[in-house]
Amino acid sequence: MLEQYIPIGVMILFGATFGILMSKASEWLGPKNPTDVKLSTYESGMEPIRNARERVSVKYYMVAMLFIVFDIEVVFMYPWAVNYRHLGFFGLVEMIVFIVILLFGYLYLWKKGALKWN
Repeated sequence: MLEQYIPIGVMILFGATFGILMSKASEWLGPKNPTDVKLSTYESGMEPIRNARERVSVKYYMVAMLFIVFDIEVVFMYPWAVNYRHLGFFGLVEMIVFIVILLFGYLYLWKKGALKWN
């Protein structure tokens, strides 16, 4: 019974060994000439102008959460698109109801001002 899991254990062991070996080989064989420019923080081609520990507005996190919520809702549209012909008219009506519910949520957030940056 346990001999069925031996190939899986060998694959996991091989994968972990290979990953560790490659990262160590890069560390051992790679160039080692750090400079101030290479060690500086780099973000989107812009020089950092503030401290990383600075407080961020709650509005930023609200917009991020709203983006994630609406982005995850779009994931539900992919299985519908794949099975569209099988679902027929009923599937179309259900997706229209789903999109209308999302639209009402979006309009509610827009009216409440959750998407405005001050």
